[in-house]
Amino acid sequence: MSQEYAAELKEQNEKVLEYLQGEFKNIKTGRATPSLVENINIESYGIQMPLLQLASVTAPEPNVLMVKPWDKNNSKDINKALSSSDLGASVSMDDDMIVLRFASITEERRLELVKKIKEKAEQAKIKVRGNRDKIRAITTEEAKEKEISEDEKHTRFEDIDKMTKEMNDKIKEASDKKEQEIMSI
Repeated sequence: MSQEYAAELKEQNEKVLEYLQGEFKNIKTGRATPSLVENINIESYGIQMPLLQLASVTAPEPNVLMVKPWDKNNSKDINKALSSSDLGASVSMDDDMIVLRFASITEERRLELVKKIKEKAEQAKIKVRGNRDKIRAITTEEAKEKEISEDEKHTRFEDIDKMTKEMNDKIKEASDKKEQEIMSI
């Protein structure tokens, strides 16, 4: 396995970080952005599709999003999905245009969002630790089978722990940045 363990661990951890950053994009800060809704799944044409594939989303005002379906027949399905989502917005339909109005974020809501961010960051750290444990198990098995020496095993463990710490630091940095974004008015 030589250096493959490091590349595999790095790749798995990068996927975790990428997923976490995608999750953070869906958390509303002070301004409504299309990324808040574009990945919401809509039942259309008999299958689940992300809103991004069914409509254009614009933000004409800081607390307003406008969704214009490309096919007017999807308007009701999109309206229903947006109304039932946990966005904290009032959803109204004007002709074939769907308007989402977000209230200004209260201090209480900001604290809820920070809590949500911390939960997502902790889930990411758990996944990173899981990745670490898988690679450590493979390394232990290789040492047991005498494919690598005990010294190599301990060197790998140090590398694995260092990579895990670096990824946890990146997760914390991303989490802190998002928290700061939400808490600033």
